Amino acid sequence: MERIVTIHIEKLPEGFYLATSDSIQGLVAQGRTIAETIEIAKDVAKKLIEPIIIK
Repeated sequence: MERIVTIHIEKLPEGFYLATSDSIQGLVAQGRTIAETIEIAKDVAKKLIEPIIIK
C-alpha cells in the first residue's frame, strides 16, 4: 500500500538538508543532498508506519 506524505526540507547552516513531516510523528531525516534526504525520509517513513506484529 502506498501513502502520500508531505515532507518539509530545509537546508541547515552546516550544508546538510533536514526533512521532517507533520503527517508522520517522529519522521526526521538528514542528508547531504535533497535527493539523498528524500530517500532516507522514505526509508524512515516505511519503518515508522509498518504495522507492529505481536505474537
